[in-house]
Amino acid sequence: MLSKVRGRFTKLSGSLQLTDRDIPAAITAEIDAASIDTHEPQRDTHLRSGDFLDAERFPTLTFVSTSVAVSGNDFTVTGDLTLHGTTKSVTLTGELEGRTTDPWGNDRIAYSAKTRINRKDFGLGWNQALETGGVLVGEEIDITLDVQATLTK
Repeated sequence: MLSKVRGRFTKLSGSLQLTDRDIPAAITAEIDAASIDTHEPQRDTHLRSGDFLDAERFPTLTFVSTSVAVSGNDFTVTGDLTLHGTTKSVTLTGELEGRTTDPWGNDRIAYSAKTRINRKDFGLGWNQALETGGVLVGEEIDITLDVQATLTK
């Protein structure tokens, strides 16, 4: 393990229920596991395989919030993350980035949030020893969310 590999999921959906201060009161999200994209097709195929996400057996990653704590424009959301068929409680720290009306008259709101998980906690244990020592894949995964939502009236 030498450097971070960055990737994203390209197919996802979710919903937010907001407080009167535009902070999420409840969050749900669904992510298509097969939509992983690290800009390296061979790596993406491996990540979709049984060694990692096993997208054929576990096609969806989900998150459902269980509690939200608010401090100004910042918030902490705890919820159940289901990844690779395993559900664990995770906590994300986030902030309200802003709210505006777009050129088409839609009310939009933006948030950012982050957390760190250990992939082995979710049954993602594959690795490969390197000849020079160490292993190919680290255990910790940093998750960063940049979310923009269109508000319904």
